[in-house]
Amino acid sequence: MERKIVNKLIAWKNSPRRKPLILTGARQVGKTYSALTFGKEHYRNTVYFSLEDSREVQAVFDRDLKPERIIRELAAQSGQSIFPGETLVIFDEVQACERALTSLKYFCENAPEYHIIAAGSLLGVAMNREKYSFPVGKVDMLTLYPLDFEEFLTATGNAPLGGLIKESYSDFSPLSLHDKAMDLYKTYLAVGGMPQAVLEYVNTQDFNFVLAAQKTINDAYIADMAKYASPQETTKIMAAWASIPAQLAKENRKFQYKVIKSGARAYEYETPLDWLKFAGVIHKCVRVTEGKIPLTAYADNDSFKVYMMDTGLLCSKFGIAANVILNNAPVFDGFKGALAENYICQSLSSNGFTPFYWSSPGKAELDFVFQDSRGNIIPLEGKSADNVKSKSLRLFMSLYKPDYAVRVSAKNFGCENGIKSIPLYALFCLMP
Repeated sequence: MERKIVNKLIAWKNSPRRKPLILTGARQVGKTYSALTFGKEHYRNTVYFSLEDSREVQAVFDRDLKPERIIRELAAQSGQSIFPGETLVIFDEVQACERALTSLKYFCENAPEYHIIAAGSLLGVAMNREKYSFPVGKVDMLTLYPLDFEEFLTATGNAPLGGLIKESYSDFSPLSLHDKAMDLYKTYLAVGGMPQAVLEYVNTQDFNFVLAAQKTINDAYIADMAKYASPQETTKIMAAWASIPAQLAKENRKFQYKVIKSGARAYEYETPLDWLKFAGVIHKCVRVTEGKIPLTAYADNDSFKVYMMDTGLLCSKFGIAANVILNNAPVFDGFKGALAENYICQSLSSNGFTPFYWSSPGKAELDFVFQDSRGNIIPLEGKSADNVKSKSLRLFMSLYKPDYAVRVSAKNFGCENGIKSIPLYALFCLMP
């Protein structure tokens, strides 16, 4: 399964300023697979260690943190030679061993010739909970997300369509295969981008197998909550996690604690929500009061929306059958907009943007606002269908005069009055 992160890994390998790399992301997004595949294709050999499963490997870091000694003992442990610059060393589930994480600082300073990737699914949780000493400034960082729509097209044998979408995006000319692309987009909503779910779809074309894979992943996240949190914390984390579909089903999707349970207060559930965010299973989209640079200066952290990191897991969690999405069943109309919003948020996040939403003191509310690499503030209005009227977008544009605005919908490519019309399936083209 081809992943675009490989291009970033190659750039990391070839960088003269390369540091040990920490590869983060939620469980089962493909971190280990991507690292191992990269090692196999671009190194003389790869030496892999799971720090979660082996006390013997953890013990290597107990004595001291001298890189040369650690390398010698790891080579003996694995039965393989570790060649400077030619061997990829992988520390998997690095959050299970704090001293292994700390050792990356010394590899950076004293042994930069060794190529090391440390992967961690719950690193953010462990650091927040155990107050780990993070090697600030001594590591490179990459985050892996579920497959985006372009990667999904490649996995399902539709890579040429991805190329055509990019061509249309380059000059905003209509895509002739628009209907086919929209059909595949609907399939992606139901399957999502978790590698195991995509693999089941590719191999079986049976959504029952896809659903079983999705439920297994959701269950694994619940097991993590019990494993990496106290019983009292676990109860609250699970309650917050369970409320997300209901939060999105509301017409106003601003997160409300009372949806978790009657009488719930922010102070009770801020930490559980942070746990879910650090674990990588949710995206938190905070409100901004102004469309000005920098957006973070105008963030209202008490007002936010929460989206799941994957639409397929959301559909599984909500019990939305694939045929309902694929056939545009009328019973789905009430949640179609929320699912499209979730898809847009996860697409923006995986593309490297930090999405916010904007609302005025009146009733105007804009789905997403983000800042690109050139400092431009870009408003984005999302629509699940081809009805693209939006008073909020026009109000934002009149107030803040952005260079351009983005409207994401079921309509084909186009550009008019400073608004770029991007089909839902083409969001992967929008880069910082």
